[in-house]
Amino acid sequence: MKTATRVETAAGMIPEGASLLIGGFMGVGSPHRLIDALVARGIGGFTVVANDTAMPGCGIGKLITAGLVKRLVASHIGLNPETQAKMISGEIEVELVPQGTLVERIRAGGVGLGGVLTATGLGTMVEQGKRVIEVDGRSFLLEKPIRGDFALIAAHSADYKGNLEYSLTAHNFNPVMALAADRVIAEPHVIVPVGVIPPDAVKTPGVLVDVLLEREH
Repeated sequence: MKTATRVETAAGMIPEGASLLIGGFMGVGSPHRLIDALVARGIGGFTVVANDTAMPGCGIGKLITAGLVKRLVASHIGLNPETQAKMISGEIEVELVPQGTLVERIRAGGVGLGGVLTATGLGTMVEQGKRVIEVDGRSFLLEKPIRGDFALIAAHSADYKGNLEYSLTAHNFNPVMALAADRVIAEPHVIVPVGVIPPDAVKTPGVLVDVLLEREH
């Protein structure tokens, strides 16, 4: 059984300069309470890997506004003008990665692959500085795997063994990120007794979860 942890305690486990895989899709499926606790603590210098930075005042956008992000790896930043402005000013280093490539790189990091071969980005600026590998007469970019120090993920429900169930678009990045980090902090909406979540509904087994946050009050 896992003991549920206060959100402030969990935020305190994350050191300055850590690399963070943060789930969510425009804020849906992001660990909002944990993000708020990081903003309140005010220690940053983070490398953030995420699909996007949501919008100002929402999800990962709060970390951007607070100046806690040093480097960002994401598929798009189009709906957050603050991220765009900080990229242009040089305050944040931004690596834009095609969405499918991004999730595959994270998955590769989680399952121990040496990289991903993809034709996406060939002949564009995405190709710059990367190896091109030929397979059966076709050219592919070698995209290296991504791992993080911490995965900060949100789930619809958890049980007291840390098994996680997701809802709707929260499935997009959270389960794969839980595979690709040295430590996983999970923020469930509710915590239920063991056995309530059907085995087929468990997308992240409890063995992967290091810290389980207290449920929302």
